[in-house]
Amino acid sequence: MLLRLSIPANPDDAGIWLSDRGASVRLALNLLPFAGIAFLWFIGVLRDRMGELEDRFFATVFLGSGILFLAMLFAAAAIAGGILMSYGALGEALVESGVYTFARSVAYETVSVYAMKMAGVFMISTCTLAIRIAIFPRWMAYLGFVLAVVMLVGSGVVYWVPLVFPLWSLVISVYVLAANLRTEVA
Repeated sequence: MLLRLSIPANPDDAGIWLSDRGASVRLALNLLPFAGIAFLWFIGVLRDRMGELEDRFFATVFLGSGILFLAMLFAAAAIAGGILMSYGALGEALVESGVYTFARSVAYETVSVYAMKMAGVFMISTCTLAIRIAIFPRWMAYLGFVLAVVMLVGSGVVYWVPLVFPLWSLVISVYVLAANLRTEVA
């Protein structure tokens, strides 16, 4: 959310965000590895919930798309961090160069198109597994399918679509946490 608020939607926009919102972007980039760790735990919790009923085909797609999503997110963050560091050394000369435009476009495409498509695939495979082995309710799985289609079609087109993925992950996480607490109490 912090990155979406700090960096302009259009990658062709001038680099004013580098000086005006550089501290916000740095903070977001420093928090991102912790979000990645939390996402890996999310994958682990879901796999644990699947247990012996795990379907190898869908579990492979589930795990592969989750790891690819995270790798692309980290790569784009590293590029954004490189842009910030370069701006610190070169100032406005960086913004006027083709290097800035290229790096900014690569980071934008990596997150907004490729990482979000992998997030959509992750959602589809997770929801398919949920329907097959009941790791969470069917209505959540159907909602996940709808949101995954939004991600697959809308990422790279609608600027705020990528926020669908963390919100969906939050809904699933809250359900799993509540279900685990109910099991422990009973």
